[in-house]
Amino acid sequence: MSVGRSIVPLSGLDGVFLDLETPATPMHVGSVHLFKKPARGAADFYPQVKRMLAARLDVAPIFSRRLAAMPFNLAHPVWLDGTQVDLGFHVRRLPVPAPGTQAELERCVAELHAQLMDRSRPLWMMYVFEGLADGRRGYYFKVHHAVLDGAAGTLLATALYDTSARVRRAPRAPARAGRGAAPGAIAVAGAVFSHDAGQFVRLLRSLPDAARVLASIIGAPAPRLRRNFSFGPRTVLNHTIGAERSIAFRSLPLDEIKAIGARHDATINDVVLALCSGALRRYLARHGGVPRKPLIATMPISVRDAGDTRFHTAATLSLVRLATHLADPVRQLRAVRAAASVTKQLARRTRALVPTDFPSVGMPWVAGSLASLYGRSHAADLLPPIANVVISNVPGPRVTLYTVGAEMEEYWPVSIVEHGIGLNITVLSYAGRLGFGFTAARSAVAEARELAADLDAAHAALLRAKLPRPRRAAAAAPRLARRAPARG
Repeated sequence: MSVGRSIVPLSGLDGVFLDLETPATPMHVGSVHLFKKPARGAADFYPQVKRMLAARLDVAPIFSRRLAAMPFNLAHPVWLDGTQVDLGFHVRRLPVPAPGTQAELERCVAELHAQLMDRSRPLWMMYVFEGLADGRRGYYFKVHHAVLDGAAGTLLATALYDTSARVRRAPRAPARAGRGAAPGAIAVAGAVFSHDAGQFVRLLRSLPDAARVLASIIGAPAPRLRRNFSFGPRTVLNHTIGAERSIAFRSLPLDEIKAIGARHDATINDVVLALCSGALRRYLARHGGVPRKPLIATMPISVRDAGDTRFHTAATLSLVRLATHLADPVRQLRAVRAAASVTKQLARRTRALVPTDFPSVGMPWVAGSLASLYGRSHAADLLPPIANVVISNVPGPRVTLYTVGAEMEEYWPVSIVEHGIGLNITVLSYAGRLGFGFTAARSAVAEARELAADLDAAHAALLRAKLPRPRRAAAAAPRLARRAPARG
């Protein structure tokens, strides 16, 4: 007798990523991995990677999960575990055009990242690079945001990669339902309505606590908070976007970022925001001019509980004012540090106010229709932007990772842009480096490599910057000098 496949309801937030997807706004994230050049005579990388994945498909459920639609699309679909995986479809060779530099690689990834994923299959793809000029090997991996967020992506990396050149055996996977017949419409509907009933109860129970937190925030004086929540200025980044993408990557030494932070009493995230602010100021100076009003960044904040290893999205969004109106890099960093501090305080207080799971009945109709209408109406060209750019800082693996014995040298993220916010800067820490991934709509940023060069310039400026003299000491020096003759 065949064992039926297990049904896993999507969280409300994961389902929204499906609802918001249109041809111009794919909702998948990705990463690019480059590995050290192999010794002469090394085996073909592509079949090695396929064999490794075949042995580890059961380690992470996302590889064999596919969507099963709710009847009449009344609510979000569910995940079906145990789907047969066709690795010939999901793992493909990617010839990089000559001369095979990073620029050609970035263009290939931009083209692939613009393509929607096939929802009839598990929502992931891997493209193995061939023809890189420096002889390195690598691949681009993409997965729908409905499957996981940045933190869950890091969990996936620890499941897929080794921590030494010795290839370990795949860990024993937990027992799962067999690959039997797919459940019928009644079973799918039952799982969805059971999930939604539980979410209604949870929401009702959380209302009193949410009301108290909201009242305390409204009653507290917060002039800096109000500035963070003002609309951003209109720039070339903020309009209705098309499907074409422009992508660039850059890596910076983590030790240098930490040193800058220590010198200015700032966190790594503060320095990252300041570097992005400096890069954006340089870019806008050449494309439309630097607005007098500072740009506003929307910044995902993880709300994942310690020990939560589920593959789902557990994050909320906050707003932070960048200091693009300031030319001095130190003043930029200090202004960003102050704005980010307010944002962090608010995030801690409002964590319980923003659920990542909620009832989904009717959501595909409402959210899907609004997303389509928002794009077709070009509303983003008329409305003031709530935020100008997405900036995300994701903690990644601290140790060097390996796959099929090859050492990973670069780990770069690729993310999502939307109508009205045509640029996403995602930063991922890995083994002593910060990997910056610039994902842009080509209609907003024609060549993302410009922004990567601007990041280099902002980084160099902060490294050169000296601490300003304390105001009191600077003011006291002339007074002491004037009094000196009187003591003679």
